[in-house]
Amino acid sequence: MTGVLADSQLKDMIARGEISARPAVTAAQIQPASLDLRLGQVAYRVRASFLAGHGRSVSDRLVEFEMHRVDLSDGAVLEKGCVYVVPLMERLSLPAGVQAVANAKSSTGRLDLLTRTICDGGTEFDRIVPGYDGPLYAEICPRSFSVLVRPGMRLNQIRFRAGQAVLSDNELNALHGQMPLVDGDAVIDDGLGFSVDLRLPGSTLVGYRAKPHTGVIDLDNIGHYNPAEFWEEVHASDGHIILDPGAFYILVSREAVHIPPDYAAEMAPYLAMVGEFRVHYAGFFDPGFGHDAAGGLGSRGVLEVRCHEAPFVLEHGQIVGRLIYERMAERPAQLYGSGIASNYQGQGLKLSKHFAAPA
Repeated sequence: MTGVLADSQLKDMIARGEISARPAVTAAQIQPASLDLRLGQVAYRVRASFLAGHGRSVSDRLVEFEMHRVDLSDGAVLEKGCVYVVPLMERLSLPAGVQAVANAKSSTGRLDLLTRTICDGGTEFDRIVPGYDGPLYAEICPRSFSVLVRPGMRLNQIRFRAGQAVLSDNELNALHGQMPLVDGDAVIDDGLGFSVDLRLPGSTLVGYRAKPHTGVIDLDNIGHYNPAEFWEEVHASDGHIILDPGAFYILVSREAVHIPPDYAAEMAPYLAMVGEFRVHYAGFFDPGFGHDAAGGLGSRGVLEVRCHEAPFVLEHGQIVGRLIYERMAERPAQLYGSGIASNYQGQGLKLSKHFAAPA
């Protein structure tokens, strides 16, 4: 068995006790190529982000860095600019040949809600080594908006991989020749490059910028909030915008992306040398993303962009990230957008699911 484990294989891991939880894992958590992770009952407000490190547990480090505890049972606000560690309901007992990688869910990333997974003995965020046996924790740092959370909310997700699954550039080129991975020319260099669209048809609106002082977002409220209370529109009439340091933007890819059913993908940064900004890579792209989407093959990728040290001119068509494609160990029983209430199939420029459609 080699590749990213599919939904039926995740169910087998649960049956064998390699994935366990209190309360038990629900069917709604199982995605085509990942498992949603649920927040536990308490959040620890900590002085700083940390990793456990070799031979040390997260609970030991919490003794060092905890400031106070927040009971989430009846809902609680995680404040913008603060760092919290929340024990998750799930724990792992991985076999020797299986590793795991975690990532924020799409809606989490679109709220600029930095969410990373840490574990006992961990020396990297979001990476769990083969054979790991222990609990999981979410580190949460709201960057743009304070959020109201409750136990059981699913802010991040985890994938499991056996062996080497990443496609080489030659393999990506061959796959693109068989079934187009983008709707135009493919820029393949250590993954599939994608660029920013700053010339949307029929409109000067190209994105949104988070407002600095807003109300709280209850993560259970879907289609509820007025975008104008949380976001400023970003317009461009000449194919470029200037990113402000520290500001958070929602933009969209120029390419319509296609993830065939036997593959999965992960967003990664392009090159630090191309500019002082980062595309916040919230996401895994599940098998079937953009596959027979409304309006044809492919769906746009939403870009979560934060500028760093200096104002930066972002140009239409500039490559800002890349997709790393991986083989699935087997085809999932269900694909993204196929009867599983996927929120972003066939998307264009789109805010998170918590906001009402712009007027």
